[in-house]
Amino acid sequence: MKESVAVLGTISEDAGGIVLSDVLGPAPVAPAPEREFDVAIVGLGYVGLPTALAYRRAGTRVLGFDISAPRLEAIRAGRADLLPSDRDSLAEALRHPGFELTADPARLQSAAAIVVCVPTPVDRALAPELGILRSACELVVSLAAPGQLVVLTSTTYVGCTRDFLVRPLQERGLRIGSDVFVAFSAERIDPGNDAVEQERVPRVVGGATAECAEEAFALLSRYAASVHPVQSLEAAEMTKLLENTFRAVNIALANEFADICVELGLDVTEVIDAAATKPYGFMRFVPGPGVGGHCIPCDPHYLLWQLRRRRMTAPLITQAMALIADRPRHVVERARELLAERGIGLGGARILVVGVSYKPDVADLRESPAIEILLSLRERGSVVRFVDPHFEQVALPNGVVMDAVEHPERFAADLVLLHTRHRDLDLAWIPEGTIVLDATYRSRDVVDRVLL
Repeated sequence: MKESVAVLGTISEDAGGIVLSDVLGPAPVAPAPEREFDVAIVGLGYVGLPTALAYRRAGTRVLGFDISAPRLEAIRAGRADLLPSDRDSLAEALRHPGFELTADPARLQSAAAIVVCVPTPVDRALAPELGILRSACELVVSLAAPGQLVVLTSTTYVGCTRDFLVRPLQERGLRIGSDVFVAFSAERIDPGNDAVEQERVPRVVGGATAECAEEAFALLSRYAASVHPVQSLEAAEMTKLLENTFRAVNIALANEFADICVELGLDVTEVIDAAATKPYGFMRFVPGPGVGGHCIPCDPHYLLWQLRRRRMTAPLITQAMALIADRPRHVVERARELLAERGIGLGGARILVVGVSYKPDVADLRESPAIEILLSLRERGSVVRFVDPHFEQVALPNGVVMDAVEHPERFAADLVLLHTRHRDLDLAWIPEGTIVLDATYRSRDVVDRVLL
């Protein structure tokens, strides 16, 4: 961190960040001490751990912090769910003195910068569940040392960085932009996707002050090839909400087109492939059985929740999220229709769900539509099982724990539901004549499949 000079005066706020006025003159600030680590990552989950590894690959001294002892143990043992390239990076990092894992919060003071990467889910009422984020920020604020930069990366509502970091730090008597620095730069990690290296994904950053933005820009530039600054914390927060809301709306549209194509006797994948040949004005989105993870099913609700508090509506976003939430029910209904065509009732039907994670090639069940589908099929009397190379068991919301089928070819399914198509999942065992409901829209190698 560079030595900086503070300006005394009253602090006011506007949409562009903190503004200093009534300038009285410069006041010296003690230089930041030499730190043991360049950056500390708070939260070593699906975002935090890959972020820590990206910094380490760039030669940065990294401290990884997590309150979960089992998580730290899994990382140290190399059992974390990572891309193959990140597994290699982890193995190398664990041997390097510039990479340390800890559950001791006091160690955070040994880092020049702290990056907060914790989950921001929604509750059953689709309101933000901010407890984890609030606790993480309170911890960081309580330990923040002069000269440190704090960057929030967790997706949240517009104004959250100011509420959870800027004001609490000011209440501690720390001056933002001179004593400590605060910025927001949302994560852009796509678990299971190795098509684009993390270092090549541009990062957007907004600071509480110009000095904060400068410090955060320098930190992100340590590993990211491109960093795009915006004028405020709020603009950076809204950028992330726009990104995932855009995806949600377009996925809802793709799902709706899939239903339309079924009604008109068309293959929606053929239609999408044809439309995607246009080199401008069209972006490919593929329908599916629903949406999982902690981005698309959750992030737009942070915006809708904030708008409701302001008595403002967003009809398009609201309808898109309702359609996404209804998709698992549609899958169950489509299965009922296909079985009925063969004179088989849903009650008592033997149904095998192939793949239960929320996306291919990740061991992640967060918000997976498969959970709701399995539960609904069981409640309607089906004999339902699942197969997934990433999971031996799945716990349903009603407390039932389901075991994976070891030999799917022996299950004698009336209907096979393709929910998630992992690359290492062989489907050659599916008997000829079995109803195969392809909710992935990607399994063209399966004979006689029926699209959702």
